[in-house]
Amino acid sequence: MPLFHVFGFFMLINAFRCGKTLVLMERFDFEQMLKVVERYRVSDVPASPTMILFLLKSDLTNKYDMSSLRRFLCGGAPLSKEVAEKFKRKFPQVEITQGYGLTEAGAVTRMIGPEESNQHPSVGRLNPNMEAKIVDPLTGEAIGPGKRGELWLRGPSIMKGYVGDEKETAECLDSEGWLKTGDLSFFDSAGFLYIVDRLKELIKYKAYQVPPFELEQLLLSDPEIADAAVIPYPDEEAGQIPMAYVVRQPGSNITEAQVMDSIAKLVAPYKKIRRVAFIDAIPKSPAGKILRRELIDRALSRCSV
Repeated sequence: MPLFHVFGFFMLINAFRCGKTLVLMERFDFEQMLKVVERYRVSDVPASPTMILFLLKSDLTNKYDMSSLRRFLCGGAPLSKEVAEKFKRKFPQVEITQGYGLTEAGAVTRMIGPEESNQHPSVGRLNPNMEAKIVDPLTGEAIGPGKRGELWLRGPSIMKGYVGDEKETAECLDSEGWLKTGDLSFFDSAGFLYIVDRLKELIKYKAYQVPPFELEQLLLSDPEIADAAVIPYPDEEAGQIPMAYVVRQPGSNITEAQVMDSIAKLVAPYKKIRRVAFIDAIPKSPAGKILRRELIDRALSRCSV
């Protein structure tokens, strides 16, 4: 993880706090990382879901000794239950745990021990110093376990505000100190938090809301697809339709129709992917988050040509 990202920054501080040996790479290179794991007998790795997918789909892992690995700490973006289970089958000695945090709040949740780590796709339980509630985005009322809404947080690590931007600060921090995360989430009855998607990224198909992340995980389960991203595409009748950008696996000739048909068999009609474009690589931030705005701009520029 890059050290300027809140995940990398907190992992750095935690390594110092615990007196761990820390191995830093000047820049990320997948095969070089595997060499580093082998050479220094690395046991713990902070990672994004993109890294987990690399490990699952690359044959390079067979070239290097990965037996020292004991724990992958995953964050920065959601990790699906299916991907986590595939990872566990390939690396049975490795515990994979998820956590959740924000630049504006620091570390919010964590998983402790194998039992909690198996609660995929949850991102764990709240840290002891953090309060949370799920709020109905339409009414502003707090709602109970199992119901989806916006996650609000309060605690000593919450930011004071955005420097020089009072308007943005007022929009995301209320008078009682609650931070409005913009994440569509829910808690289960045992207190485990589940992140569904970003509220701003939900695709509005007619009267329905479609989470891009759900469709992306289904796409990534296809052995012919190396990577994928789903964005809203403007439609005169529906308002928006789900559009997928897909990276084929080397040697694959999967078509637009095959992609759409395979997903249509797995989802409700309103969630179907209705447009597909193929791309060499999905643009992502250093933390592994999909840069959807770049893909939306790309789709709209081609639409206007």
